[in-house]
Amino acid sequence: MSNRFTKSMARNIFYGGAVFFFLLFVALTFDTHGKLPQRDHRENITEKVARGKMVWEENDCIGCHTLLGEGAYFAPELGNVYKRFGNNKAAIIAFIKSRPPQGVEGRRSMPQFNLSDEDLDALAEFLKWTSEIDTADWPPNVQG
Repeated sequence: MSNRFTKSMARNIFYGGAVFFFLLFVALTFDTHGKLPQRDHRENITEKVARGKMVWEENDCIGCHTLLGEGAYFAPELGNVYKRFGNNKAAIIAFIKSRPPQGVEGRRSMPQFNLSDEDLDALAEFLKWTSEIDTADWPPNVQG
């Protein structure tokens, strides 16, 4: 083999690499499409879960919190808040109602949204549903 790197060698490396990574991409796409139906739990969406999602969006919760890694990083991850609160919707509702005191130096505060009991229950149901999604162990710890 010569010590010189030729145009044809560069072209062969380029085309070979392009074909290899294209085939890898196709294989990973088929693998993902095969596994997604096993992880899906859309059939568990109830009217209350849908209402909770509406409450979540209307109050811009994602403006401060993350949900399954998406959103703002100002406040805690809520994808596993149901598990964090001991699989207890009442604890989530009580926390939202109690609202920590405002204006404490060095502490972030959640505003009081004055949600109705129906909205609080729907939001807690949405967070419960979210915690049941198979996220491949995300977040890596219970604290989010």
